[in-house]
Amino acid sequence: MEQHRAGPPRPQQRSQTPLLPSGGRGEAAAVCRVATRPARPVPPVVLALQRLPNPRLTGLGSGLFASAVMLLFGGLDGLLFDGSAVAYGLLFLPVSALTALWVRPADLVTAPIAVPIAFTVGMVPIAGGGEGLGSRIMAVITGLAVHAGWLYGGTLVAGVIASVRKVRLMTQRRQQAVALRAAARRPKPVQSK
Repeated sequence: MEQHRAGPPRPQQRSQTPLLPSGGRGEAAAVCRVATRPARPVPPVVLALQRLPNPRLTGLGSGLFASAVMLLFGGLDGLLFDGSAVAYGLLFLPVSALTALWVRPADLVTAPIAVPIAFTVGMVPIAGGGEGLGSRIMAVITGLAVHAGWLYGGTLVAGVIASVRKVRLMTQRRQQAVALRAAARRPKPVQSK
């Protein structure tokens, strides 16, 4: 009676050496090695990114993270660089990337939404304006219009990263579903008594 394996299929083995005769009986024995691809070197940038913390923020948490960091960066930019748009924009791009990388897979859609809100929150300390609330609001709106390139750039960074993560997640789920269907179709092993 034949028994089937229950484990996953093994990779194909190729003979890489000639058949050698065995001991005194004249039978041939094959020496086989598993064919594997040579390992590719990992770029240093990937190694550096793997050392970063890998938190998983909710949609609200990613928005709060981005807003708090941009408010801090806006305040520092106002103190150190006199409200430089270039410095603020350059600080905004990595915050956008980290927000999209650290949000949970279930909340990926929130990253491109939270990032522009964080940009606006960070504009408050560097926008200037007069003494009144209306003057401050108009200064923030003017700052958003003037620095729209940085705003769109950071939103694009967050959107691209979130989209790539979503595509990878969907591909993994599809591969898992195919593997489960293949496992369900495999015949069950027959147990002999």
